[in-house]
Amino acid sequence: MTKVEVELNGKPLIIETGLMAKQSDGSVVIKYGDTMLLATVVADKKAKEGLNFFPLTIDYQEKTYSAGKIPGGFFKREGKPSEKEILTSRLIDRPIRPLFPKGFYYETQGIVSVLSYGEENLADVLGIIGISAAINISDIPFNGFVGAVRIGLKDGELIVNPDISESNDLDLNIVVAGTEDAIVMVEGGGSEVSEEALFEAIKYAHIEIKKVIALQNDLKSLVGKSKRSITPVIENPELKNDLINYISGDIQEAIRIPDKQRRQATLDSILSESIEHFNTPDYRVKYAVLSEDALIKEIASLFEEYEKEVVRNMIIFENRRADGRMPDEIRKISSFTGILPRAHGSALFIRGETQALTVTTLGTAADEQKIDSLEGETYKTFMLHYNFPPFSVGEVKPLRSPGRREIGHGSLAERALKYVIPSKEAFPYTIRVVSDILESNGSSSMATVCGATLSLMDAGVPITAPVAGIAMGLIKSDEKVVVLTDILGLEDHLGDMDFKVTGTENGITAFQMDAKIVGISFEILKDAIQMAKKGRLYILDKIKEAMPEPKKELSPFAPRIFSIKIKQDKIKDVIGTGGKVIRGIIEQTGVKIDINDAGLINIASSNEESARKAIDIISGIVEEAEVGKIYTGKVKRVVDFGAFVEIIPGIEGLLHISQISEKRIAKVTDEINVGDEVLVKVIEVDGQGKIRLSRKEALRKK
Repeated sequence: MTKVEVELNGKPLIIETGLMAKQSDGSVVIKYGDTMLLATVVADKKAKEGLNFFPLTIDYQEKTYSAGKIPGGFFKREGKPSEKEILTSRLIDRPIRPLFPKGFYYETQGIVSVLSYGEENLADVLGIIGISAAINISDIPFNGFVGAVRIGLKDGELIVNPDISESNDLDLNIVVAGTEDAIVMVEGGGSEVSEEALFEAIKYAHIEIKKVIALQNDLKSLVGKSKRSITPVIENPELKNDLINYISGDIQEAIRIPDKQRRQATLDSILSESIEHFNTPDYRVKYAVLSEDALIKEIASLFEEYEKEVVRNMIIFENRRADGRMPDEIRKISSFTGILPRAHGSALFIRGETQALTVTTLGTAADEQKIDSLEGETYKTFMLHYNFPPFSVGEVKPLRSPGRREIGHGSLAERALKYVIPSKEAFPYTIRVVSDILESNGSSSMATVCGATLSLMDAGVPITAPVAGIAMGLIKSDEKVVVLTDILGLEDHLGDMDFKVTGTENGITAFQMDAKIVGISFEILKDAIQMAKKGRLYILDKIKEAMPEPKKELSPFAPRIFSIKIKQDKIKDVIGTGGKVIRGIIEQTGVKIDINDAGLINIASSNEESARKAIDIISGIVEEAEVGKIYTGKVKRVVDFGAFVEIIPGIEGLLHISQISEKRIAKVTDEINVGDEVLVKVIEVDGQGKIRLSRKEALRKK
C-alpha cells in the first residue's frame, strides 16, 4: 500500500492506494479525521461507436454503516439515491468532466463510497479529490489534477474545511474546486455576503487547493500508470471546406434570428439540405467515406462545430449576440402575480423566452419533510421543487420522476431563498414552492428564483428581502474574452462558463460556477461577479415593480396558524394521559395542534372561530390562579375548617371558614355545600403553589 498525506486546518488529509478495489482502473482510499471514502474509476476498453460526446457517470453513495446506522423503512438496505447523494454526484462530476481530453469516448464510471462518516462534514469535497486522484493514477487520459476545499466565513474569518460544529451560522459556506492555475467550480451559499467577500474566499481556497494537487502529484509519481493512447479526431479537411463554402452565408443569417424556435428550425433546415446535397455516391468517393451513415454523422459534426465557431466569433468580434443583445444586456422581463385563484400564492415570471410558473403552498407542522441522513434526523420547513417538462423546449419525451438536473436546479433555487425565509417562530408554516418551467431558452433556474420570490410575497410570506438570480456566461478565444449577462440556452451550450448568482440588494445568497474549459482565471471571475451584481440589482427593481412587498393577508384558502406559549410543566396537562386531552380538543374543534418541547403550541385551522375556541380551551387548561382576581368556582369538598373550591379546571383553592361570610358561622354547610357555585377572590398563592380564597372579599367587590 502506498500513502501520501498533507495537513489541512490542523488535520492530516491522507490518500492511500494498493489495498482496496485493485481490479478497478484506479482506486484510492481518502481519509480526513474519522471520514473515510473509497473512490474508484473504470473506463471501458473499447470506445462507444458513433459517439461525439464523453459518456461519463459519477455516482456518490453513502453507506449507512459508515455512521453506525441501519437504514430506515421496510427493506432495511440502501435503495434509490437520496437527494443529497444525487446532488453530491453532480458536485463531483462538474469539476472533473472538463479535464478529459477531446476524443476520449470510452464509457467511464467513477464511484465514491462513504465508508466512515465523521464530524468533518466533508464527504463531498473528499469525493472530488478522491476521483481526481483515482483517475490520475489510472491509465485513463486526464488533463491535470483537480483539488477541492470547503471554505466558511464566520465573524469575518475564513475557515478551511469547517466541521459540523463550525458550520452552524456560517455567513458563507462554499465548495471550491480548481486546477493548479485556475478555478473550475464554485458552489455554495451565503447570508447576503458581499462580492468582495466571495472573491476573497475563492482566492483563499485556491491556496489550499494547490496543497491538495501537490499531494495527488506525489501519489501519481509513486504509482501512476502509463496513460492509454487516444486516437485523435481526424477531420476531413476537404469535406469541411466544401461544407463551409456551401452553408456559410445561410448560417450567418440563421444565427441572427432572435426567435429561438425559428432560428433552430432554420438551422435544422440548412443541415438537412447539406446532408441531401453531399450524401451522394460521388461525394462519398471524393471524401473516402465508407458508408452513407458515416458521411451523415461527419456532416452533422462539422455543421455543429462551424455553427459554434460563427456564434462565438459574432460575440467576440461584433459584440453581438444571437438575439441581437449587447453582452451586458438583459432580456425583457414581465411578471404576473396571483394568477391561480385557489393557490396560496402564485406568479409567472418571464425573461425573454424563459417562463417559470411558481406556486407557493402553506402547510402546518404535519407537512414538514423528515430527512433521515448520516448526520441524524432533521426536518425541513421550506422546500422548493423544480420541474422541466419536455414541452418547455418543444420536445416529446415521456414524463419521468425528477432527474439529476431537476433536483440540482431546485436545490440551487432553494439555497438562494432559504436565507430570507422567516424563522418558524415568526411564521409557523411549512412552505413549499413548486416551479414549473413552461418555456425555456436559458437561465430557467434563475427565473425560478425570481418567480419564487414573487410567489412567496403573493402568499403573504414575510421574507426579509426579495431575491433575484442571473446566469453569466463566457466566450474565450485566445486572449479575447467576453463575459455575457443573462445567457441564452445557445450561449450556455456553446460557451465556456455557466456562472449563476442570486442575492438581495444587500448581498449574495447562492452561487454556482462551472467551467467548460480547463479553468477560469481570477480576473475573469472577478469581472463576472461584478457584472452579475449589476444585473441582479436591475432584476430586483423589476421584481419590486411587480410586487413591492409581501401581502399583509394570507389567501382565504391557506390554513390559519395561531401560536400560544405555555409553561413547560403545563405541557403534560394539555396532552393528557395517553393524549386524551389533546385528542378531545381536536375532536371538539376540528383543528390541528402541534406542541414542541419548549411549550410553543401551534393551532392550525382554515376556520378562525374553531382556532379561537381551541385556544380558549387550552388557555383554560394552563391558566394559573392570579392574586386579586375574582373567579366563579365550584365547591368540590367541605371540611370542618372550610371548603375546597375549583376555580380553574384542575386547580383548587382553600376557602377557610373565616373567609366565607362577613358574619361568624358555626358550620361551613350553613352557607355553602358541595356542588355550589360561589364567587371567590384569590388572596394568596404561597411558594408551594397553595391557593387561599375569600368569599367575603369577592362579595364586597360585587
